[in-house]
Amino acid sequence: MQHLSINLTVHEKLYLKDPLSSDLGKKIVKHGVAMIESLGFEEFTFKKLGAEIQSNESSIYRYFESKHQLLLYLINWYWSWMEYQIVFSTSSMTDAPLKLNKAIALLTQKWPDNSLVAGINAAQLQRVIITEAPKAMHTKSIDKENEEGLFGVYKRVIQRVSDMVMDINPKYAYPHMLITTVVEGAHQMRFFADHLPTITDQVDNQAPFVESFYQDLIQKTIIR
Repeated sequence: MQHLSINLTVHEKLYLKDPLSSDLGKKIVKHGVAMIESLGFEEFTFKKLGAEIQSNESSIYRYFESKHQLLLYLINWYWSWMEYQIVFSTSSMTDAPLKLNKAIALLTQKWPDNSLVAGINAAQLQRVIITEAPKAMHTKSIDKENEEGLFGVYKRVIQRVSDMVMDINPKYAYPHMLITTVVEGAHQMRFFADHLPTITDQVDNQAPFVESFYQDLIQKTIIR
């Protein structure tokens, strides 16, 4: 089992008490990810989570004021981890196309089921982001939350990879839209591969078909 211990920074407005500062908080995050994946965000409640971790529901509210805040925390954590991977993997690269290829590979990868990052099952978290993140973003409160910086790390990831596009083709007019399409489209394709596979071009579960498609799309779009 791959187990990485890394400290990631999450926006302080996404929790009342840092969940990674205590064993209970870590259990809330770990089991929260697993339960949101298994139940779906609509059916998930802090009452059910409290029963799962054998703790009072009120103790969970000491860390997160709502399940919406918990979901935003998980989204922020996910993109902080993604940003770390991109920076760590590409900082020493000097070849612009190879650098972009690596970033796209990271953005479109399917995390293995046995991967743990800071005690969180990375594969479960990725599936939660794929299925539930749009529910946290497509809300009436998104403008206020954006002003508070709650989507800052997500936007930084898009900016970092958009800059890589511009390093290759400074005249390309739509770098942010292109990378956002890669990110959100890759998540959609992962979901469809599991549930509506006939609308994808998946060959088998092992082939990196999502990465291959978006690498091909990027190259044909910006390298003309």
